[in-house]
Amino acid sequence: MEKTTHIAVIPGIGFTHLVPILNFSKRLVQLHPHFHVTCIIPSIGSLPNASKAILQTLPPNINPILLPPVNLNDQPQGTRSVIKIHLAITRSMQSIHHTLKSITSNTPIVAMIIDSFAGEALGFAPEFNMLCYIYFPCSVTTLSTYLYMPKLDEEASCEYKDLPHPIQVPGCLPFHGRDLCTLARDRTGLPHELFLQRVKRISLVDGIFVNTFLEMETDPIRAFTDEERGYPPLYPVGPIVQTGTATADSTTGLECLTWLDKQQDGSVLYVCFGSGGTLSQEQMNELAHGLELSKHKFLWVVRAPSDKAGAGYLDGEKDVDPSEFLPSGFLERTKEQGMVVPSWAPQIEILGHGSVGGFLSHCGWNSTLESVVHGLPLITWPLFAEQRMNAVVMSEGLKVGVRARVSENGLVERVEIVEKIKCLMEEEEGREMRKRVKELKEAATNALKPDGASTKTLSQLAIKWKNLA
Repeated sequence: MEKTTHIAVIPGIGFTHLVPILNFSKRLVQLHPHFHVTCIIPSIGSLPNASKAILQTLPPNINPILLPPVNLNDQPQGTRSVIKIHLAITRSMQSIHHTLKSITSNTPIVAMIIDSFAGEALGFAPEFNMLCYIYFPCSVTTLSTYLYMPKLDEEASCEYKDLPHPIQVPGCLPFHGRDLCTLARDRTGLPHELFLQRVKRISLVDGIFVNTFLEMETDPIRAFTDEERGYPPLYPVGPIVQTGTATADSTTGLECLTWLDKQQDGSVLYVCFGSGGTLSQEQMNELAHGLELSKHKFLWVVRAPSDKAGAGYLDGEKDVDPSEFLPSGFLERTKEQGMVVPSWAPQIEILGHGSVGGFLSHCGWNSTLESVVHGLPLITWPLFAEQRMNAVVMSEGLKVGVRARVSENGLVERVEIVEKIKCLMEEEEGREMRKRVKELKEAATNALKPDGASTKTLSQLAIKWKNLA
C-alpha cells in the first residue's frame, strides 16, 4: 500500500480565496490519491452558506479544520474589508500554529500551501520542517505587477493614477496607473502599506502556484521565469475552476436552467459581478435600462445596490427583492426578454449552457477563467481588486473581450451598454472574439489532459513531495 503524503493548505478569508485553494487541493488529490490535504480555515464570524456548501463536496482525503471565528467588534464601523481580512488572519495565527503543532506531533507534513493573505504563516515552515508555497488565485500578470510594486513605490513620487506614462512590468501589457489593483491606487493609507508587506513575503516562499496556463499568459510566464529576476519557481497549474453541479437542492438554479432551455443557442447574455461585486443605485438603473434597450436576451444575477463596489465580499448571501431597487416596471417590461435572479445563480452550469453566448463580467480571475473554459467572450466591467488589470489582459491583450467605458460622471451609461452588447452579440468584432476564445478553450482543455502542461507541472512537484514524506 502506497504511503500517504500529507500537505497543509491555509486559505485567505472570503469565498473567492477559499474556493480556489480548495479546487487546487481537489485537483491534487484527484491526480494523486495517496495525498492527504488538511485545510486550516480562518474566518470572520460564521462561514457563508456558499462556503459551507463547497466544504460538503470535498473528497475524504481533504480534511477541513474550521478555526474559531475571529471577533472584529473592536473595529470601527466602515473599516475596509481588506483591513478586516488582514486583522482576522493575524489574529488567527495562534490558532493556525496550534493546529499545525497538533497535526505534526504524529503526522509529518511535507509542504504548506498558503494564500498570499496568509503570508505570516510562512514563519511556521522551518519550525515544522515543511516547504512553503503560495497558491496565487489570480494571473501571472497580476503576480508580476504585485512583485514590481515595491520598486515602483520607491521610484514614483505621485499617486500612480497620475503617472504620465503607462507602467511597464517585464513581460506584461503596459498598464495605466488607474488600472492597477485597488490597493495600489491610494498610496497614503494603511491598506497600501499592508499590501506592500504582503508582496514582500511572496518572494520568500519555495514556489508559487498560479491558476493560469501558458497560452493564456505566454509572455508574462516566460518573463517571470527568467532566472535573472530572482523570483521563486513558478508553477502554472490552471485553469482550475469549479466543477460539478450546484443545483441539486436549489430552486433558483433549476429555474435558471429551465429558462435557458427555452432560449435559442447563443442568444443569452449572462450578467454577473461575482460573489462580492455590487453597483450603486444609479449604476444599476443604467444597467437595467441598457439591458432593456439592447433587446437581447439576458440572465442577470443582482445584488442589493451599494456605493462600495466590493460591499458583498464579506457579507455573504442576503435575501433581496429586486423589485425594491430595479427601475419601476422593469421586471414586467422585460419578463419575456430576460430573467433576473437575486444574489446567486449556478454560474458553472449557466456558462456551459448552449443558450449563453456571452458574459458581462466584473473580471474576477475565477470568472474570467470560467468564461475561457466555456469558450465565451466577455464584456469586461471591472469593479475593484485586480479586476481592471484582468480587463486589460482580456480586451487589449487576448482580444476576447470588449471593455465597457466609464463616462466622466463615473457611470457606464445605458447607451454604452447597448453598444457593447450589440458588439458582442451581433457584430463582426464579437464573432472574431468568439473564434479567439474558442482557441483558448481548446488550449485550456489540453493543459489539463493527462499529458498536458499543467498536469505535468503538478505531478512533478507531487513526486518531489512524495520523496520527502
